[in-house]
Amino acid sequence: MTRSEKAVIIEAIKAKAEASCIAVVTDFKGMTVEELTNLRVALRNAGGELHVVKNTLARIALTGGMHDSIKDTFKENCAIALGTDDPVAVAKAVQDFAKTSKIFKVRCASLEGKVMSAEQVEALAKMPNKQQLLGQLLGTLNAVPTNFVSLFANIQRGLLYALKAIEEKKAA
Repeated sequence: MTRSEKAVIIEAIKAKAEASCIAVVTDFKGMTVEELTNLRVALRNAGGELHVVKNTLARIALTGGMHDSIKDTFKENCAIALGTDDPVAVAKAVQDFAKTSKIFKVRCASLEGKVMSAEQVEALAKMPNKQQLLGQLLGTLNAVPTNFVSLFANIQRGLLYALKAIEEKKAA
């Protein structure tokens, strides 16, 4: 590989890493091509992508950027999963694959520049994703006016029952 080819790879990884909110460093030593393809598909569906690059190139690409804190974890066979939209979805995809594979492991991650251990990535994967959180927020926001309207409807209903009872009493 020539120096110019390496420079192109470094710039590509640097651009993708800067655009991503999460970067997960993983061990994949001994995995088959089919397993890596399945992981790539799962990550693509979650809004992420998996890159297998030389460790020195990855270290150079991450130096000085948002994910600079994890550059020293690139040793032996490792890959980096980058996610741009929803960090929880990427963490879930990686963790789900790690549960099904005996070989694949999560080393660490960087969430918007903050280092996370493998256990913290697992905890992040257990959180609800962006769509679920938005649904919960909308449900909470909708509950306040609904309960407010229901409260006033019950007051009016009580008054109408009292007036109806008075009317029936006078009619009898």
